[in-house]
Amino acid sequence: MKRSLDLILAISTILICLPVLSLVSILILSIDGKPIFYTQKRIGKNSKTFNIIKFRTMINNIRISDEKRVTKLGSLLRKTSIDELPNLLNVISGKMSIVGPRPLPATYLNRFNDYQARRHDVKPGLTGWAQINGRNLNTWEKKFELDIWYVDNKTLLIDLKIIFLTFITIISQKGINDSFNRNVKEFKNQNKNEYEKKD
Repeated sequence: MKRSLDLILAISTILICLPVLSLVSILILSIDGKPIFYTQKRIGKNSKTFNIIKFRTMINNIRISDEKRVTKLGSLLRKTSIDELPNLLNVISGKMSIVGPRPLPATYLNRFNDYQARRHDVKPGLTGWAQINGRNLNTWEKKFELDIWYVDNKTLLIDLKIIFLTFITIISQKGINDSFNRNVKEFKNQNKNEYEKKD
């Protein structure tokens, strides 16, 4: 039933949002140039990696900080989560689900202890239990706690609740620190709890 829900929601959302997807693609291309999309290796189910795909929200110059690289259009796309819409293709392909722990960068793969790695027992999601319970305001410890709670308690009813509350979270902008999430710290080490700010 979860897979059926994923396909129904992903395909219907793409069809409904096709004008938005087309407009955003044209705006990125005309304002910021190529490429339109951004891809990155992320950790999926059973710790297998896959490529996420999002609308590009930063300029291509990598010599400056993320704060300066985020474009005005990119800031709007992030605040409204529109940049995530292309990831619906990963839902359709089965690499992601609508609901699940958010996929973390592949560079984190060897940083998890056994408890934290349990978040990879299920498919990663576009939204999840942590996203409606604090989002970027949570510590890494709290995020992992919420992710593992979902793994242990997931049901179709909980998924529907998370999807509904996600819309409320996006509309209220709750838990979004700023246009490029500068306050989100990189997960560094499961033993020392050392975190480092993203540039």
